Formats: sequence, structure tokens, C-alpha cells
Amino acid sequence: MSTESDRTWVDSMPAAYAAGVERPVFAPFAALVAERAAALGPGRVLEVAAGTGIVTTALADALPAADLVATDLNAAMVKHAAQREPRARWEQADAARLPAADGSVDLVVCGFGVMFFPDRAAAYAEIRRVLAPGGRLLATIWDTVDTHAFGDALVRGLAAAFPADPPPFVSAVPHGYADPERIRADLAGFADVAVERVVLTGTAPDAATVARGFCEGTPLRGQIAERGDPATALATVAAVMTEILGEGEVRGEMAAWLIDAGV
Repeated sequence: MSTESDRTWVDSMPAAYAAGVERPVFAPFAALVAERAAALGPGRVLEVAAGTGIVTTALADALPAADLVATDLNAAMVKHAAQREPRARWEQADAARLPAADGSVDLVVCGFGVMFFPDRAAAYAEIRRVLAPGGRLLATIWDTVDTHAFGDALVRGLAAAFPADPPPFVSAVPHGYADPERIRADLAGFADVAVERVVLTGTAPDAATVARGFCEGTPLRGQIAERGDPATALATVAAVMTEILGEGEVRGEMAAWLIDAGV
């Protein structure tokens, strides 16, 4: 279960996150989710835990006629994303208290946000509340960290930087909700639930870019600062990730669960 510090993006973190991990880690799945959303043809779409807005942009491109509302818990994320993607209406909102009336939404989308919810049952119930009859939830959830080329290399780099006490954020939170049976059980209130494993490939200009995105643009930043000098740690993590992934442009396979559930 995530803590408050695990769910908080502040100050410059959204910009660092966007610069370092959006294209290699999230863009491939954003395109897939937008394709699935377009096939459903929804008129009213609500995005939950929209982050920096990479899925939002893909949805706006794929569904230009849809009424698109994007939400995130963190004010810094909403501010950053609203400037980046003005085609959506942006609101700061908790996933357990969504800004929509009962049965008013055709599609709820959540790209890699469910893992951060402190009470997933409450969030799923809230999503069911806002969905209209026949509405659907599309969500992506990371598989275990060893199935994610960038995440696995990052964890190895953190272990090298802090061998006695490596920061647990990556394995415990983004990759800590990876059991498909647990996911199905939590979605018990939905009908017609599909949990599909998807493996996509991401590309980054170099491993150091991804290292910086994670170390400076996620709650990992605080865990690193608690343990030592952030600049020294980043240099170690980047060196290890480069050793594992290679010099120059790097590619990596990433596994996730794609959730498609109806009401």
C-alpha cells in the first residue's frame, strides 16, 4: 500500500518526470489505451490520475469530439498538464471523490495510477458510481519490476548506490500491484472484466535520461535524499543503467496488465 509521500509530486518533479520517462515508459501504453478507447466511441470521458497528461493527449487525439475531463490528486501535476494539454478540462481530484455525477461518464481511463490509490476498493466503487450503464473502465497496471527493462535496471542501480538500504519505492508502489488474481478480486463489482497482459517496447535517447526522470521526477527523489547525496546517487544509478541497457539510444520491453471492465 502506498503512503502519502509515495503519491506526492511537487515543485519541479512533474517537468523532470515528463522529460525523463514519458516517451520511453508511458508513451507506448498511452497509444494503446487511446486506440482501445477510440474503438469504444465514448462521448464522455473521465481520466483519473492523469499525471503529466501523456494519456490525455493520446485520448484527445483519438477522440476529438469527446467531452474529456482529466483529474489528478497533485496540484503540481494538474498545473503542468493543463498547460501541456488544453483540450481537456483539468481538475484536481482524489480518485475516491471524482468530480462527476452518478452515471454521467461513458468511459473512465486510468493510466498507471491504480497502484498509488490508498484504498483501491473505494476508488473502484467511485468509478462504478460515475459510469453510465454500459460504461467501461480502461486501466493499465505494471507487472512486476523484473518484467520492465528500465525499472529493473533502475532497481539495480539503486542497489549499487545504496547497498545497505536501497529505496523501495519502485518495486513496492508502481510495481507492487502486479498479481492479476488480486486485481480481478478487487474488480469484483464490475462486469465483463478482462485482465490482459501486454508487453510493449519503449525507446529512450540514453539510459541516463531515464535515470534522471525517475530519480528527480518521482517520489523516489525523497527516498534518495533521505539516504545520501542525490547527485552522487544519480551518477551511480545512471552508470549502472547504462552498463545494463547500453550506450546511446536504448530500448526495453515492459510488461503491464490492461484492464477492460464494464458496469
